[in-house]
Amino acid sequence: MPKFVLLWTDAAIWLLAAGGVAYVAMVARRPLMAYNWRKVFRDPAALSSAIVLIACLGVTLLDSVHYRPLLPPAPGVKDAAPAYDARTRSLLDAVLADLVASRESTYSRPLSYLGFTKESQLVGEQVVRVAPRLEFGGAHLKQPEAEWAGDLAWRGAVGLLLGTLGGLAACAMLVAAVARGTARSWGATLGGVVAGEGEIPWRAACLTLLVMGVVAGPATALSGPYHLLGTDLTGNDVLYQSLKSIRTAFVIGALATVATLPLAVVLGIMAGYYRGWVDEVIQYVYTVLSSVPNVLLIAACVLMVQVYLDQHPEMFETGAERSDLKLFLLCAVLGLTGWAGLCRLLRGETLKMRELDYVQAAQAFGVGHGRIMLRHVFPNVAHLMLIVTVLEFSALILYEAVLSYVGVGVDPSMNSFGGMINLARNEMSRDPVVWWPFAAAFTFMVARVLAANLFADGVRDAFDPRSRAFRPRISRRKPKAEPMAEEAAHA
Repeated sequence: MPKFVLLWTDAAIWLLAAGGVAYVAMVARRPLMAYNWRKVFRDPAALSSAIVLIACLGVTLLDSVHYRPLLPPAPGVKDAAPAYDARTRSLLDAVLADLVASRESTYSRPLSYLGFTKESQLVGEQVVRVAPRLEFGGAHLKQPEAEWAGDLAWRGAVGLLLGTLGGLAACAMLVAAVARGTARSWGATLGGVVAGEGEIPWRAACLTLLVMGVVAGPATALSGPYHLLGTDLTGNDVLYQSLKSIRTAFVIGALATVATLPLAVVLGIMAGYYRGWVDEVIQYVYTVLSSVPNVLLIAACVLMVQVYLDQHPEMFETGAERSDLKLFLLCAVLGLTGWAGLCRLLRGETLKMRELDYVQAAQAFGVGHGRIMLRHVFPNVAHLMLIVTVLEFSALILYEAVLSYVGVGVDPSMNSFGGMINLARNEMSRDPVVWWPFAAAFTFMVARVLAANLFADGVRDAFDPRSRAFRPRISRRKPKAEPMAEEAAHA
């Protein structure tokens, strides 16, 4: 049996997932909060983005269950203590075992059966430079020059068919769930979804599921026999690295955002409620913090963490534990240095709220300050926390890419979009250009950040009335009735 390893970020991610489930259960019991969230999902872009983010969350959870495989006993040794592999793997690694095992010697183009770097070979009596056959990519082809194009077309068509069927099955399950919730027949619900009827745009959700199936089907069919997105300098599959980078981006976006909340909420509410010298001290602190360039401050903190980890190697059994602790501390550093904006926003909102009648009445009746802030002020600024949290999520994902690009981000042994872009920096200057690692990291990161931004827009529009008030709207005026029609109507 393998030895399960609980990393710092694994525990944090699963705690956040449990907290999310508890929050969903709480929303279901509170009609007002449920109504606000229904307004979020009335936006087709927000609903589609939520589906994409849920898929990314599924990949993150699969990659957050780590274990060390049990090694076979040494020959001739009896009753030996169990020994485990030094490499720490995850459930995602087990699912993508074919991609992990298909490591080539160096670069290879997407869907190619030949290496990118030419080698010298003796052909007859002459030494020529030819591209060697890959060890795993297209290894099943006996005559690759004649079979390669047909094999790609066949596998792509089969994958497209299976992916389309999978997408349609997911849509059918969604329609069945909607029909059960609305107490309508499946056929009537399907007709309403196709026509775009109803409060929630389920048609957009079905189209998103179908597109995801159409993309995932051929990708799954081709990524086994071939390297769908090519390989990097060390021969690792680029698709595998991109999928592994999703967890790193999600961890940084989620944990760093949550890490900003305690300081921002407590200090912001205290500054706005107490005013006076408390307000002045807190303003001084976050003004000084905001005046320091973030990149320099974060780089200094990360370098101190790096020195500490290098001086205490006995704390870790594997390299994965060391790189994971560095990632966890990076999230803490990002949270401790990024709370000033939310704190300033909550201070201004609390300054207005403390002058309202119900707060003044609570003070007149002798209610304690802590109870007033907890029961009357905090619930009325919680929507600002939610909006800022969702908006900062995508910004922190981009921040990780910048930090890894300058060399102060996550550990080099951990897959991340910033690390892939950093390694592709030298590859883009080659001739011919090795473009596929950069293109893969850029595409995955843009898709993730775009989904987060669209979902954040929906949350902001639903929970912040002012953003809805200033949104441009299309006026739909009814055509004027003709005079004869108006006279007939009055008659």
